[in-house]
Amino acid sequence: MAVKKRRRIKKIFVIILVLIGILILMFLLGSKFLYKGNSNPEKVKVNDKIDEYGYVLKDNETKYYKKIFNNLKNELSNETVDEEEYAKLIAQLFVIDFFNLDNKENKNDVGGTQFVYASFQSDFEKLAKESIYKSIENDIYDSRNQELPIVKNTEVINVEKISYDYLDNSDKEAYEVTLEIEYKEDFGYQTECTIILVHSNNKLEIVKMI
Repeated sequence: MAVKKRRRIKKIFVIILVLIGILILMFLLGSKFLYKGNSNPEKVKVNDKIDEYGYVLKDNETKYYKKIFNNLKNELSNETVDEEEYAKLIAQLFVIDFFNLDNKENKNDVGGTQFVYASFQSDFEKLAKESIYKSIENDIYDSRNQELPIVKNTEVINVEKISYDYLDNSDKEAYEVTLEIEYKEDFGYQTECTIILVHSNNKLEIVKMI
């Protein structure tokens, strides 16, 4: 009797283990199908680019940003580029992309970096992640409910040529562009800023934002 009882207990134990295994397998399979559509989120595609200058237009940018980018592309395609207009457009694109947080995947997706002076880009991104981008929730699976600013419009209110020293360089014909920023909804973000751009080879690049 004791032997039969032990066999019965062993059999019950094996059945329980099998059931647990089946439940775990069902859970794993269910999770796989549940997140199948989002398990490998697509990378943001490049919608357009300006090869000579290395500027790219990502597909997830707003219609307003795409409009200004197209204006920049048209300006840079001219035989003679209006440099002041070029400075204004770069300043606008930077401000739109930097302060438009709604289309950013997470705090590491810092906008406007491509317009920043190459030697400053790492420091710029670090500062952004520690400040304005710090509170952005992850949206890699398109499930974020957080309300974030969308830049509706920018207006250039002043442009000046200045002399500006940076690193071991000096640009006697740098540009200082001041803009006003309008948002779709007011969440208390910056509504005016000044951008300083310097010459770098054939490009104008941002070295400071105030």
